[in-house]
Amino acid sequence: MNIAIVGCGFVFDIYMRTVRAHPELAIVGVFDLKADRMDRVCAYYGLERYASLDALLKDARVDIVVNLTNIGAHFDVSRRALSAGKHVYSEKPITRDLQETQELFAIAATKGVRMYGAPCNIYSDSVRTLFKAVGDGAIGKPLLVYAELDDNPIHLMEFEKVRSPTGAPWPLEEEILEGCTFEHVGYHLVWICGLLGPATAVTAYSNELIEAKAAAVPGRSGTPDYSVACLTFANGASARITCSVVAPRDHRMRVIGTEGEVSTDSYRQYRSPVHLERYSKGSLSARKLQVLRNSRLLGRLFGIGGRRMRLVRNWKSDAVEKDQSVRSSLRTRVKEWVRRKEVYAQDKFVGIAEMAREIRDGQPQYLSPDFIAHLNELTLLIQGAGPEGLATRPTTTFAPLGPLPGTQDYGTQYLERLHPTLLERIASR
Repeated sequence: MNIAIVGCGFVFDIYMRTVRAHPELAIVGVFDLKADRMDRVCAYYGLERYASLDALLKDARVDIVVNLTNIGAHFDVSRRALSAGKHVYSEKPITRDLQETQELFAIAATKGVRMYGAPCNIYSDSVRTLFKAVGDGAIGKPLLVYAELDDNPIHLMEFEKVRSPTGAPWPLEEEILEGCTFEHVGYHLVWICGLLGPATAVTAYSNELIEAKAAAVPGRSGTPDYSVACLTFANGASARITCSVVAPRDHRMRVIGTEGEVSTDSYRQYRSPVHLERYSKGSLSARKLQVLRNSRLLGRLFGIGGRRMRLVRNWKSDAVEKDQSVRSSLRTRVKEWVRRKEVYAQDKFVGIAEMAREIRDGQPQYLSPDFIAHLNELTLLIQGAGPEGLATRPTTTFAPLGPLPGTQDYGTQYLERLHPTLLERIASR
């Protein structure tokens, strides 16, 4: 399927890290208001450029417009593309206003095209494995989710020095002025709502704690750098999401049920190890001992933290397993290998690939318009909660999504693979 990309900034290069894993997606051209930036990426990746957005939208070859512009331009670019009869995939958040988001979906319905949105980490192998374990009943009934998105103290990280492979600066000013909640909380909302269904109540708090985050943005930005939200879901479960650029990196994801828990370390590592624990008197009692809590090796002997599970693979798993970039020296390949293994292994193209497959096969939209609008509303509520906090009910909802496509046919039954350790059995007596 043919795609055209609008916006050639820092995130463009992140998408292009896995472009070779998606031969079914042909990039017919790109456009950016900054001509020098557009010329640089076209030269680097061997892409064609458009003289204007209108020229891109008039190109009959283009099936999907990928909107990677800054957040303030999301609505206008997506509106124009949908009105031109193009399918649209937009970076998050869809818009800054729920009514605008709903207007985009209304235009899409009128024009007979589809509107999709990031984030796409719900399609990662680690999330698939987490969903499969819950679906297998391995933790009993899911009751509680803890999700962390602390992303390091921004004022100490020198992000102003960070550049993409084609020289684009990390969007420091936008990240600060938009706020970490607006930029990042969707990474957790997408898998939590995908797993538990729609939220029926939100209690949230947000605040700005760091006064000077960077020399380029002096003083306070007016947007929160810390937020916490407690969500109640229609199925009776609850979730707590923490988001900040104040505390050191912590991206843990935990789903706790009546009989156990399943957890993984990072939403950004698509093959992050997943651990599954069936609770027992022995493992729960062993947690009382500091030495067992603080030693992963000793703790595992008593069942603390459970066992590492075989990951559920999908049709695009290999995108983050090897170097898929267009250009890579030996030094770059080594750095990329370390990054994929230890730090960051996202395939941002997989959301577009799933979208294209659904359109091609005439399948319904898995991440439905109602689902995407719900995520947008929750993001706005958490972002805007303020230091006084809020307690409210979302106005949007959606029909539960059901199993992730490509996961339900995976043969392994996780519940059948779990057995208590010898020391766990002894401690349970």
